Amino acid sequence: QVQLLESGGGLVQAGGSLRLSCAASRSLFSSSTVGWYRQAPGKQRELVARISRLGTTNYSDSVKGRFTISRDNAKNTVYLQMNSLKSEDTAVYYCNVGYPFDYWGQGTQVTVSS
Repeated sequence: QVQLLESGGGLVQAGGSLRLSCAASRSLFSSSTVGWYRQAPGKQRELVARISRLGTTNYSDSVKGRFTISRDNAKNTVYLQMNSLKSEDTAVYYCNVGYPFDYWGQGTQVTVSS
């Protein structure tokens, strides 16, 4: 069983930045797509950003130009750099390792105060 550990969440003022990390217990990021999802209270979980095994990145329209996903295969870690944070970015952020796997982390809370 693979464990994913997210970290880096916290409380930040609007306009600020945070960097989330997702560390895997073994090497698999280079062989799968990794995504960051988020879920705000009362809302469905949504995809924020993802990076394919080839390094192709995709972002939701709501974060495009503000968030950057990156990967360090040597450290088995995927990052989400979040800049210009808005109150609507407040959510629990989850890391997911997708096909051919389906692993989820426990989530990390991001709270943006306006």
